[in-house]
Order: sequence, then structure tokens, then C-alpha cells
Amino acid sequence: MKTDSNKPNPAKSGKPGNKPVHEIRVGGIHVSIWQNDTATGRRFNTTFERVYRDDETWKTSSSFGRDDLMNLSFACAEALRWIIQQREPPATPTRS
Repeated sequence: MKTDSNKPNPAKSGKPGNKPVHEIRVGGIHVSIWQNDTATGRRFNTTFERVYRDDETWKTSSSFGRDDLMNLSFACAEALRWIIQQREPPATPTRS
């Protein structure tokens, strides 16, 4: 999937005005992390894009080539690290 614009266009969640809670950029790889509040707590989803320039136009793609894979792997690890850090600490029992 490719989109054209004057600058890189981060992944969209489908809802107008909805923005990612965190973004990671590694080389030409862009990761958007989305928060979903559910009845069982916060959940996170990620979208990955490759950003590149075609003449004067920035474009994005969800297809990755051999030369993108190391940056994609590192971006995945960074996204996981950030999501794990967002875990709410377990409730500490109170003594009575």
C-alpha cells in the first residue's frame, strides 16, 4: 500500500483525529504504536511503514526489501521495549 503526500504520512488507524501514542523511526522505517483501552485494560497495536522519496514526493509502503530488514528488526525490538515499559505495575497488597 502506497500513499503520496508532501511529507511522510504515518500509518492511520481508520478514525479521524486518532493519533499514535508513540512513534519510532529507524532509518527509513516508521513504527506507530496505537493504544486501545478495553474492559480488560490497555492494549497496544503497531503498524510499520517504509518511508521513501520518489523525486520530490514522499511515499510510504508496507513492503520491505532485504536492505530494510535489519532496521525493521531493530524497530520491532524498540516497539516491544516501549510497550513493555507501559505495563501498569501490579497492585501491591495492603496489610491490614
